[in-house]
Amino acid sequence: MARKGGKTIYIAALVLFLGEVGYLVATGVTKDSVYFLNVGEALATDSSHLKQARLFGNVAAQDIEPMRPGPGVSFTLLDKDNPAKTMRVRYRGAVPDAFKAGAEVIVEGGIDPAGQTFMASTLITKCPSKYQKQNRG
Repeated sequence: MARKGGKTIYIAALVLFLGEVGYLVATGVTKDSVYFLNVGEALATDSSHLKQARLFGNVAAQDIEPMRPGPGVSFTLLDKDNPAKTMRVRYRGAVPDAFKAGAEVIVEGGIDPAGQTFMASTLITKCPSKYQKQNRG
């Protein structure tokens, strides 16, 4: 009889352990979840869902404006597949050296309350091709 009671304790402990792990995974995933979208997908998404998101695309050649005062930049982000779809981005912070018209970028942040401008807290540029290994055949 003592053996049966011992098994019950192990089963109960296992169930509690799995429940705790499941809870930690579920809360960790929902708190750190960030949408990763292109510009067209962001435009089609309800702005209330874009409070925290990552967008990727290309920097438009026109309308690149340095932020005043301080470091930062305001620019238009183009959808990579459909350049007619655009979103205005404002970023405050150090601008990467590789940032220029036509550069592929990823911005992280959220949409402003009016739903017109993406307020980026992070700006990452894709490394230019000059840094990629060249075939010297």
